[in-house]
Amino acid sequence: MSQPENEIVAAIDGSRRSVEAALWAAEEAQRHRAGLRILLINDDPARLDFAEQAVREATAACLDKAPDVQVADEVRPGHPVEALLRAEETARLLVLGSRGLGGFADALLGSVSTEVATRATGSVVVVRGDVEHSGGPVVVGLDDSPGIDNALHFAFEAAAVRGCELLAVQAWNEAALLAPPLPPAERDEAQLRIEQRAHQRLSGWTKRYPGLRAHAVAVRAHPVPALVDAADASPLLVVGHRGSGGFSGLLLGSVAAGVLHHARCPVAVIR
Repeated sequence: MSQPENEIVAAIDGSRRSVEAALWAAEEAQRHRAGLRILLINDDPARLDFAEQAVREATAACLDKAPDVQVADEVRPGHPVEALLRAEETARLLVLGSRGLGGFADALLGSVSTEVATRATGSVVVVRGDVEHSGGPVVVGLDDSPGIDNALHFAFEAAAVRGCELLAVQAWNEAALLAPPLPPAERDEAQLRIEQRAHQRLSGWTKRYPGLRAHAVAVRAHPVPALVDAADASPLLVVGHRGSGGFSGLLLGSVAAGVLHHARCPVAVIR
């Protein structure tokens, strides 16, 4: 079955966590007036009846959650990681649960979800933690890498459709700058300079979203705890595929994988 472009795809495996992710995806589709596809990748022909029942139940739950969303469902054969990566290529957004996925309910995050998020060429959300957060800002990791505008675009749009604020967090420390520890006066000066640059990076985006309150902070810390702490009450934490929080050029395997394991809210990984 062909998959329409610009469709949100929610990957499930019948586990509770994956259905929670599909419900999150249904609400996201409703916010963006997009279609939703419930997709189960089945790597065991003997489980076909279970797979078809699982997608029917998840589809019914999504329609109950977001009745105005056009929902399709599908079971595809194949290896979960490779098949999901192919599905992601034409999806507006791929949504995964933090556990399960691949036929092994309650399998630890680190297999399918992490591998798909780290290898995807587009936007992936891993739904973990408390998905019912309200009142907090959308948090985005800020850095100086050229591709950070993709993460900023996603984060601003996410904040706009939710009607909430946006907080950009730029983490830094001397080790990341390949510099020895700074004396207090120089450290304060570096902090101010980094924070000013972060505000400047946001200025163009705030003009595009004039009704959205957005601000930036610089945090002298490793980006993983800085971002996780900042997003404690956030509906969504957004990180880029590289850089993500002040360490320009740092591979996803460090920062984004770190927040995927420790964040207490859904995490969007943007290529």
